[in-house]
Amino acid sequence: MDLKSQLKMIKRGVQEIISEEELVEKLEKSQREGRALKVKYGADPSAPDIHLGHAVPLRKLKQFQDLGHEVIFVIGDFTGRIGDPSGRSETRRQLTEEEVFENARTYHEQVSKILDPKKTRITFNNDWLGKLSFADVIRLASKYTVARMLERDDFRGRLSEQKPIGVHEFLYPLAQAYDSVALEADIELGGTDQTFNFVMTRDIQREFGQEPQVVITMPLLEGTDGVLKMSKSYGNYVGLNDPPSIMYGKTMSIPDGIMVKWFELLTTISDQELELIKEGLSSGSLHPRDVKMMLAREIVTMYWGAEAARAAEEEFKQVFQEGGLPHQIPVVCLDKRDLTGGKMWIVELLTRAGLAPSRSEARRLVTQGGVRVDQRRVTDDEVDVPIRDGLIIQVGKRRFAQVRLER
Repeated sequence: MDLKSQLKMIKRGVQEIISEEELVEKLEKSQREGRALKVKYGADPSAPDIHLGHAVPLRKLKQFQDLGHEVIFVIGDFTGRIGDPSGRSETRRQLTEEEVFENARTYHEQVSKILDPKKTRITFNNDWLGKLSFADVIRLASKYTVARMLERDDFRGRLSEQKPIGVHEFLYPLAQAYDSVALEADIELGGTDQTFNFVMTRDIQREFGQEPQVVITMPLLEGTDGVLKMSKSYGNYVGLNDPPSIMYGKTMSIPDGIMVKWFELLTTISDQELELIKEGLSSGSLHPRDVKMMLAREIVTMYWGAEAARAAEEEFKQVFQEGGLPHQIPVVCLDKRDLTGGKMWIVELLTRAGLAPSRSEARRLVTQGGVRVDQRRVTDDEVDVPIRDGLIIQVGKRRFAQVRLER
């Protein structure tokens, strides 16, 4: 592919390139010397699921992979224990080593849904950060000033509001920058919320005598709420490992206003098709529901195949448009000896069924009218529910469980 065509592919859906001139120089040098560029993307394992928000830069990485460059996926098993302060109004809770390891366990499988696993180099940043001595950390910290660090919007905002900033939070962008030093990265991809960290990395690479990486930032993908960026922390994400019916249903729940952006950043439709969708929505010739179903079908097909997408769509129609039940409902086993007079407290039932993470959340779901037992709405959070084998419990529109009684 000629350089002009490569640039057109790379620039689609991109927010900013720092700088495009340097990118052109690196691509030309790569062709001239026959050397693949090292293209880096990192993710901290703050939760076990990689989601569609990660898929935006991962899909861009796949394009670099298709152009013959070396893709490096960095799992932040070390930085994950610090916690990225980017875009945060308060200090993150630090994860334990066990939590990080457990969350990272499935990342290889998940990124392989997008990247070619045979051509993807997966690394863990503890491999180099964990070997730094305290003296090494001090030397690294000496290469950047507090004044520059406080130029970050999130740090500056917290300082003005007199909210605490942990010293360890200053070390996070330095640790992330050192990833690129250790890997000698040529290009780094990520969301726009990482711009400060990426630009700092360029400065740190210069301090270590390296040519600075080119930064490519991607727009942040709004989550299913249509407001906040998609995040495991916010609970508004669609996981790459979500079952087809869940992935389809979550996509159908997004506000109409972000459909076009999701098409552009998450699918392979052409620019011409995208324009036709925009025009159809604007003129009213396309119904938003039909466009959203097209989007959900496209996304599920990409990760689970066309047959799974068709089945997910049929189930969605049955459950949400015709008021039916899913074909497959998770089973929760209850011991008859745990029942009192054949009944169980509704709050206990929801937590046992895995439909609420805590009793307080279960109470909230009940009192807000989001719980049905055998199709009947339950609004009293103190009620005891008669339990039978095959009882159907429903929370909201998408979560179901079926009771199986055991002795």
